[in-house]
Amino acid sequence: MHTLPKSLFALCLLAAAAGLAGQSAAVEGPASPPLHVHAAMVYQCPMHPWIKSDKPGEHCTICGMELVAVASEGGAVVDPNLVTLNPAQAAVTGVQTSEVTRGALTRTLRVSGVIEDDDTRHRILAARVPGRIEKLHVNYVGAEVEAGAPLATVFSPEMLTAQRQYVERIKAGAVATPLSERAGARERLLELGLTEEEIGILEHTLKPTAMVNIRAPLSGTVISRSVYEGQYVKTNDPLFEIGDFARMWFVFDAYEPDLAWLRLGQHVEVSVPSQPGQVLTAPITFIDPSLNEKTRTARVRVTLENPEHRLRYRQTAQAVVAASSLDGLLVPRAAVLQHSGRPIVYVDAGGSGYRAREVRIGRVGDTNDEVLDGLKQGDRVVTQAGLILDSQAQLAHAAVDVAAADPAAVTPAKVAAGTPAHNEATYALLRTLVFAAADATTALAADDLSGYQKGLPAMRTALAAYLAGYAPAARGALAAFTGKLPDAPDLDAARRDFEPFSTAVADLARSEHLQHREELWIYQCPMSPVLGTARWLSRSHHLRNPFFGSAMPGCGDEVK
Repeated sequence: MHTLPKSLFALCLLAAAAGLAGQSAAVEGPASPPLHVHAAMVYQCPMHPWIKSDKPGEHCTICGMELVAVASEGGAVVDPNLVTLNPAQAAVTGVQTSEVTRGALTRTLRVSGVIEDDDTRHRILAARVPGRIEKLHVNYVGAEVEAGAPLATVFSPEMLTAQRQYVERIKAGAVATPLSERAGARERLLELGLTEEEIGILEHTLKPTAMVNIRAPLSGTVISRSVYEGQYVKTNDPLFEIGDFARMWFVFDAYEPDLAWLRLGQHVEVSVPSQPGQVLTAPITFIDPSLNEKTRTARVRVTLENPEHRLRYRQTAQAVVAASSLDGLLVPRAAVLQHSGRPIVYVDAGGSGYRAREVRIGRVGDTNDEVLDGLKQGDRVVTQAGLILDSQAQLAHAAVDVAAADPAAVTPAKVAAGTPAHNEATYALLRTLVFAAADATTALAADDLSGYQKGLPAMRTALAAYLAGYAPAARGALAAFTGKLPDAPDLDAARRDFEPFSTAVADLARSEHLQHREELWIYQCPMSPVLGTARWLSRSHHLRNPFFGSAMPGCGDEVK
């Protein structure tokens, strides 16, 4: 036996209510008008639309349902956004409404994550010299170690050779051995893993040894051990992994829609199974700016102090993030329906009439949605039986295009996200800066230090004016040169200061095609002293390199 869908069942109740009202009216008075009663109406069956009549109160010859008003005889849609209920139908449907209010939108995020150690306090120790593990001072995972404590002793012939060379240079004295060779031998010992203290002992005893100790670089817990006594290791083989568990990270994945609710400094309540009945509160310290390509999530980090080591490494944890927005217009979530992929609500129009209206929704809270457009404070919206109204509206060919009633209410908000183009005023500021840089190029290419220094104030002023007048420039490459164009004491210093600045200005001019509009030329040097490859602007088509001057005037190529 097939069952009717809920919405269809509700429509049957509506029809039954209308029928009961008609029957009782035969005794007590005239029947209550059905939905959408107007003069010269056309009535049809909701289940069998081809059954029609021009008289109210008729019933379908197939299913017996009362025919409902859908259109006038001329075929025009009757108030397409309005659904009207008579008293009997209203009693059956149980429509309830709530008021649209202003307030703070709240959202509770419940997430799961993992307790990790602090990556900045995590070390992997590798063998610096080849040799044999002679002794393990720490031979189990989970051991607590102090900074500088020996973890293992390695027998290394290579270490013995390096110590002998250093001792020989010490014994030979400064006359027979250059100081640079002695310093080089000492640096070699440090590279092989000897500490300053151990080198000091060697300098005092002058007794080389083949034993080298692997020491803990920080205080913490041994997370992994990859060697055993008697094992031979090669250079860069992993030996130990140490983490400091006094401070832990709770890391969880946040989905894209949830990122709108998260911010740095926001407090998170963390619960772990190993500490039942306790909630750890701490702020968010990092939100990954990049998303995982497969899961479309971003990693969020919360830093937890763990002085007693009660939090376990890589244990699971749950957290609650309570978020709220600033004051805004709120509509109950139960009132928002999806109509062909568009959010709509039914607004109480009075007289048991409910009008479909499309709205623009922002963030979604726990019990309310943020309304960006389409409603105003004080409107009453349907929060119960909205689906019944929507089903009736669709069956009666009402609400065929809720956007047509108020196009402005559904127009998406447009937010400028690109870099604004230069207008006439900002282009003039950029042009002044570009020509000031071109004049500095001319002076340096001619080895004219005084001419370069004379033009520096104008170049600094042009840079400051451009950064102040064109807001996006404050986030660009030129912002880094504020206060970094000093009066240089000589040509070499002037060229070192000017080269990065000149390249940044030339690149900006090229991106704006300014060289074509102002009859300038851009050249590039493939062997500049500072950047390796640098560019400059020139008023002349004659190639003159400002980074080398008269020493290499023709070094460079034109950039088209």
